[in-house]
Amino acid sequence: MVKILIEVRFHGRGGQGAVTAADLLAVAGFKEGYYTLSFPMFGAEKRGTPVVSFLRISDEPIVARDEVYNPDYVVVLDPTVMETVNVVAGLKEGGMLIANYPKGSEDLKAELKADDLGFKVATINATKMAMEALGRPITNTTMVGAFGGATRLVALETIVEVVKEWFKGELAEKNAKLVEKAYRYMMEVCR
Repeated sequence: MVKILIEVRFHGRGGQGAVTAADLLAVAGFKEGYYTLSFPMFGAEKRGTPVVSFLRISDEPIVARDEVYNPDYVVVLDPTVMETVNVVAGLKEGGMLIANYPKGSEDLKAELKADDLGFKVATINATKMAMEALGRPITNTTMVGAFGGATRLVALETIVEVVKEWFKGELAEKNAKLVEKAYRYMMEVCR
């Protein structure tokens, strides 16, 4: 039996839902039979300042409780965070950066010199999608869908189910549609 431990680090800004994104994926992974652990790193964060959250998904109980220093995946909810934080620090060779970015993957790859660093880059304009669907630049559910579609670790149906449990009413429906749109988009991008 193949044993897996997937580690993910989320970068965003306070108020954008980086903690919620990790939590949503943890619940979805749990529903699919994985052991999961999600937790934020808190300091003196306030709305708008850089925040970090972590997720571990495994087919065995998770004993590690420390920060994720060498993630398999990095998810960036706000492209401006990359101006001040080295979001790819410790990203494993062969890993993937999944970023909310207004340009294409090749543009971000060139900016980060990703070909030299040995990881893949996939981008999605999550801010634009969130503004169109929600009227606010809250990108967490879009990036949850993007992560799901890029990695295929958790099924779209499971993520949508969790989103509809997490949110209520019209907000649940809007976020579920965002998840689906982002998931399908990333499935195409990451063929």
